[in-house]
Amino acid sequence: MLTLWHCDDARSFRALWSLEELGLDYRLEMLPFPPRVFQKDYLGENPLGTIPLLIDGATRMTESAAIPHYLSTVHGAGRLARAPGDPDYGAYLNWLHHGEATLTFPQTLFIRYAILEPPERRQPQVAEDYKAWFLARLRLAEQTLSDGRPDILGTGFSNADISVGYAIQLALTLGMRDDLPPHALAWFEGLSQRKGFTRAKAAQAREMAAKGIAKTL
Repeated sequence: MLTLWHCDDARSFRALWSLEELGLDYRLEMLPFPPRVFQKDYLGENPLGTIPLLIDGATRMTESAAIPHYLSTVHGAGRLARAPGDPDYGAYLNWLHHGEATLTFPQTLFIRYAILEPPERRQPQVAEDYKAWFLARLRLAEQTLSDGRPDILGTGFSNADISVGYAIQLALTLGMRDDLPPHALAWFEGLSQRKGFTRAKAAQAREMAAKGIAKTL
């Protein structure tokens, strides 16, 4: 069975959302955040101490934007992915990686310097600079979504929506609602009504309650 190691609303949510959208059977292992600090035995599973970790037999994956594509192409008969030869293939790959490398990366630095570091090591100005970086990098998505399309490719929901949508979800978790551009916010609010999204939220809530894990952010 597929096993996903996950923290509440962390970037591993991309993988959890994908599992639920595809209707795959999986085992969910919830961890306190950050696991490398609060559950050090996890380093035996993933020496990086990061999440996600997806285990599928001998396959072990730690990249949150790659896992949805893997699940779609290996276990989902191509659903939620685009294949070579599809007119949207290039855009699909670009958005898939844009969500993580361009949008989530600066938010992780905001989290570190505004929240996770001990008070004496926090850097409010650095945190604000990375927040501004994230908001500036939203311009491409905002422009793309300005026609009111329900999905970022304009040809149906895909892993690209999961990847970029998670970046908006994280921004909302971090209290940035009033800073978000209107089209990107409206698009994500539509995504958050999907059954796969709500099932993923419910699954993590159940496992957190079962293990007594408190929210971090």
